[in-house]
Amino acid sequence: MADRIKIVIALSMLATCALLNFGSARPHYGAVQAQAGDSLSKWRPTLASSGARYVGSAVCARCHTAEAKQLDTPMAHALRAAADCNILSSNPRMAFRDGPYTHQITRQGDRSIYSVSDGTSSISEPILYCFGKGVAGQTYVFQHNGSYYESRVSYYQPLQGLGITTLHSRSIPSSLEYALGRPMTQETAKGCFACHSTGAPGGAELGIGKLSPGVSCEACHGPGEKHIAAVRVNEPKELHIFNPKRLDALDQMQEFCGACHMSFDQVMLLEDRGGLNNVRFQPYRIANSRGHLINDSRMSCVACHDPHREMVREASYYDEKCLACHVASPKEPRTELRQASGCPVSKQQCVTCHMPKVDVPDLNHKFTDHWIRIVRPGDPVPR
Repeated sequence: MADRIKIVIALSMLATCALLNFGSARPHYGAVQAQAGDSLSKWRPTLASSGARYVGSAVCARCHTAEAKQLDTPMAHALRAAADCNILSSNPRMAFRDGPYTHQITRQGDRSIYSVSDGTSSISEPILYCFGKGVAGQTYVFQHNGSYYESRVSYYQPLQGLGITTLHSRSIPSSLEYALGRPMTQETAKGCFACHSTGAPGGAELGIGKLSPGVSCEACHGPGEKHIAAVRVNEPKELHIFNPKRLDALDQMQEFCGACHMSFDQVMLLEDRGGLNNVRFQPYRIANSRGHLINDSRMSCVACHDPHREMVREASYYDEKCLACHVASPKEPRTELRQASGCPVSKQQCVTCHMPKVDVPDLNHKFTDHWIRIVRPGDPVPR
């Protein structure tokens, strides 16, 4: 990662503040290297299989019953085949008008058909996959003329219906073909499926038939075949499974979770850093948070979010996370563990002020901004 950051800095001519915030707190990346010898020692969620076979979450759940609650989370439903998609089955007909074009998604048995018409001609294709559970939105992938396409319209929960898909042009398409959506390159398709499914094969071929929809156990811990074999012969020192808890805070945030949630260096390579849409890229936003990009387990992603549980949305839940580092008030003496300053305004509902929700119009959704800062009235949202 350190080498990539240097390249990004050279290419992007980062602003001085970004250099200070990110560069002054560089970690030593020893955690991954220290596990040399384990075939999964450098496992990341978007890597191809290390050669072992995926066994499926049902097998993992036989021993890890508490962690198996992860299968009820939105992450576990990040991808679904059209036949198993609740939004499509609950909304048997959805329509959206885009200039001269009418987009429709209609349910026919366990199939959903995506159609676009200009009033004279139309193109229809069966939807293959639904990306996203729909907490914020859900986008559809289908095939047309041998290529995978991302639908021009997506379902948005706040709209209770269809709207233009994020990052698609708002200009009226010049033809019926363009109105369908965006053709996906092989690399784009591989990236999308790698982050929304488990066991998406790497290498030159996409091989969709081998993946399991959704982000489940082996997406983060690696394929379980060798692990199951080791457990059966009682080899506790050679469990052949990856545990992200072994990573230090910055490795976990930027390299591991950031593999899909977009790390600092990934976002810096985007045009205009992704614009306001980068509010949803939590690792990047934290990297810009003055004083918070530290190699401290209290600042890791899992310090606030249990990946095996539904995300907690009550602001008060996170107060104790903030007060693990910050003293409760400016008058309170700092301790060895709580060296960060106290807030003069409150010690409750910290995230409502310092991690405000930001409305991203293209996404029809408000995201909690992980760029931790003092927010003053009228201040623009930093990018």
